[in-house]
Amino acid sequence: MADDKDIFYDADADLSVLEGKTVAILGYGSQGHAHALNLKESGVDVVVGLRPDSSSRADAEAQGLEVLDIADAASKGDVVMVLLPDERQAELWREEIADGIADGDLLMFAHGFSINFGQIDPPAGVDVGMVAPKGPGHLVRRQFEEGRGVPCLMAIHQDSTGTAREKVLAYASGIGGGRAGVIETTFKDEAETDLFGEQAVLCGGATELVQAGFETLVEAGYDPRLAYFECLHELKLIVDLMYEQGIQGMRDSISNTAEYGDMTRGPKVITEETRVAMRKILADIQSGEFAKEWIAENEAGQENFQRMRDEAASKQVEQVGGELRSMMPWIQNKD
Repeated sequence: MADDKDIFYDADADLSVLEGKTVAILGYGSQGHAHALNLKESGVDVVVGLRPDSSSRADAEAQGLEVLDIADAASKGDVVMVLLPDERQAELWREEIADGIADGDLLMFAHGFSINFGQIDPPAGVDVGMVAPKGPGHLVRRQFEEGRGVPCLMAIHQDSTGTAREKVLAYASGIGGGRAGVIETTFKDEAETDLFGEQAVLCGGATELVQAGFETLVEAGYDPRLAYFECLHELKLIVDLMYEQGIQGMRDSISNTAEYGDMTRGPKVITEETRVAMRKILADIQSGEFAKEWIAENEAGQENFQRMRDEAASKQVEQVGGELRSMMPWIQNKD
């Protein structure tokens, strides 16, 4: 593996470094099932760690995977990938994972949150790395099955054996990341940029923009069904164009009227005030303020979080959208 670049492909990886090693995947959700199955099909020895009462046990076993309790899987694994919810990782680390991690093992994560914000402090004798696919687990799985891959980020937090990078890169290649490109970064940069993207653009920014547009049209007297199609349904078509061709490529595919409106009215929506708010969001992430708030929310039982979930589910855009999507079965339950 060359040392003079920070993006790698399958040709840079050596899957043989995982031969004779057992990879334990802790969790079998969106990312867990994709990592476990992709690695298995890449010839890697995989076990899955789940709670005894997990509803995913039957699914994993049906795929021919060995399923153990979390503590047993962590103990058996030479490489242990923690794909459990961020808010559960610290507790499960203390209670079920830590005792099974031996010197020389590779402890891995798909997100830098727990390490970067001090929720988990690995012992000095283990390697600590990260492979973070830049896409949801169902896409990681589907792309792999189609002979393609989802780009990944990789990072090394601790290299006790001197072989952490080659093992982490082999893991990334094994789940299909090396087909699309694996970019090397740090736990800090991945955690902070990932949280910012989720909060300011991909989730928080996009959902608030859609909601505000929908409500503006409905309050002005327009049919909520028209508002839904214009502000939510068609968003996928625009995002797909940006995904495939970039922002300017998207603009080349829309009408001149739409492009002119994009460039002249977009800055009236995303103003300097918006950018100030984005910088504040980033500052709260960098300082650890957001992590502190989220950890406290979980320690308090997620009461506020669940209330916000319930309020969001009751909004008109959700009711209208549910009715319209029920008439389009081809977009229902899409993997």
